[in-house]
Amino acid sequence: MSLKSNFLFMLMVFFLFSCDKKRVFDDYKSVGNSWDKDSLVSFDLPKLDPKKEYNLFLNLRDNKDYPFNNIFLIVSMSYPDGVTKVDTLEYEMADAEGNLLGDGFSDVKESKLVYKERAKFKAGKHKVTIKQAARQTGKVAGINKLEGITEVGFRIETLE
Repeated sequence: MSLKSNFLFMLMVFFLFSCDKKRVFDDYKSVGNSWDKDSLVSFDLPKLDPKKEYNLFLNLRDNKDYPFNNIFLIVSMSYPDGVTKVDTLEYEMADAEGNLLGDGFSDVKESKLVYKERAKFKAGKHKVTIKQAARQTGKVAGINKLEGITEVGFRIETLE
């Protein structure tokens, strides 16, 4: 590559990453080609300013193998004082015709799902754990391997 090509490439990379000014934390974990019902996806959060508010998101990457129109997730947030808050959440993943929602031009879609808005954090360590809780209609037992989910992510954004 020529010096000019290297410079243009570096400039493009800089602009791609600098445009995301609200991002405080953004991480993904792979779950393979399917998400096992006993598989927990965990994120140790960075230290956050207790004086600020943040928007929190769950990010899912899925593909054409995802068999449902929605998804159920169990999300646990562990706080520095030992308290853990657990939420069971449902999100729409496909439209009425079965077309996957989310961003992406190929078979892989990325869904940015709102978890909490205007969240405040205490000083200390926080941990988020996510697990799938998919069930077939009329069945009590969970789905052992949820096909089509390939990555699970967690994102924190500032309000500014």
